[in-house]
Formats: sequence, structure tokens, C-alpha cells
Amino acid sequence: MDIMEAMEQRHSVRKYEDKPIEKGKLVALNALITECNKEGGLNLQLVTGEKKAFGGVMSKICGFGGVKNYIAVVGKDDVETAQKLGYYGEKIVLEAQMMGLNTCWAAGAFKKVKNAFTLGDGEKAACGIAIGYGAETGKPHKCKDIKEVSESENPPDWFVRGVKAALLAPTGMNMQNFKFTLVDAEGKCGVRAQTTGGMCGDLNTGIAMYHFEVAAGKENFNWIK
Repeated sequence: MDIMEAMEQRHSVRKYEDKPIEKGKLVALNALITECNKEGGLNLQLVTGEKKAFGGVMSKICGFGGVKNYIAVVGKDDVETAQKLGYYGEKIVLEAQMMGLNTCWAAGAFKKVKNAFTLGDGEKAACGIAIGYGAETGKPHKCKDIKEVSESENPPDWFVRGVKAALLAPTGMNMQNFKFTLVDAEGKCGVRAQTTGGMCGDLNTGIAMYHFEVAAGKENFNWIK
């Protein structure tokens, strides 16, 4: 499975088997998390064998079951960091999919458990990502039309590929509350990614940005503010 196939096959999975993640996969995930933390200035943490974070009433209402491994999505409490948490968190999610693991982003259903992970000064846990072997495969989510989440005139093929990939990205309550705009830039095309508001807008935009970037190709554009 390559990363494009991972985007297409990854669906949110809320119920998990009582099966441990192999040591080799844990080592690989932790190495990737360390790399992402260094690049993004984040504090993402893999937590294993912990049942309380996804064991509360809201988790059950949202259909979670059997979750005892998750990634605590931790970083500074600001807009730029929220986008980075989404971007790098989804990078890990897609790598997990290629390892044969299932995942699900969760905000309201995620309970912060004392001493399960650490928070630095000015940091917060934005959400959690359940991870493990799913008892189900999940289902594709309904997607908006490309024109609803992008703005461009005569867009190049790479831009269209990027937007289509972004629509495969998971977002809270499937809001797809992001927008990609193609703009002129000196020497290279520019793309502006923005939230259209709503719950976890900046985080969701960051998740979609990673999908866009992978499908569009970093060589074709620059991110601009």
C-alpha cells in the first residue's frame, strides 16, 4: 500500500480488537512521532495500554469500544500550532494505515487522563487519535463538491488532485470546514489554506493540508498565508 492508497482506504474506526500493536510497529510509530515533534515544535505522544481516555460516557455515545492505544495530540494553544497538529497528526495516521493499523481522530469523545501523557507550559491536548487493530473497517464519508472547498481559475491538474485528496481527509463531524485558494506567486504557484469556521477548524485544515500536499506535490507550489 502506498500513501495515496492509504488515503483512499483509511476510514474512521471506533471499535478495536483486543490485540496488541507489535513492538516493531510501536518503534516505527514512536520514531515518526519524534521526527514530527522536532519538525513542527509539537509534543505528540503515543500512549499504549490505557483504557480511560476512550472509556467515558461520551466515547460510548460516539460508538468507541476497545480503545486502549492512542496518540495524544499535544501542542501550544494557538492557531498555527493547531494546523501543525492536524498536519503532522495525519502524517502519522496515514503511516499507521500503511502498517495495517486503523485510527480515528476524536475531540469531544477524548478524555484527558492525568499522568497518561505530559503537557508542557502553555500546551494543551487538542484531541486524541485512537489507534490499533479495528474490529471493523469503517466506511467512506460523504464528500463535498470540489468547488465548495476551493477557489481557482483554470486550475492545473496538480491543484485538482490536491483538493480531491483533501476531501478524503477526516474532519470533525465530517464538516470539511476548509478552503484551498490558488493564488499568483513569484516564480511558483501559491496555495492558501484556510478554515471556514466551526469546531476544530484550524486542526481540520491542517489535516486536509497534508492530504493536499501529498497529492499535489510539494514541487508544484508554496503554502502562503
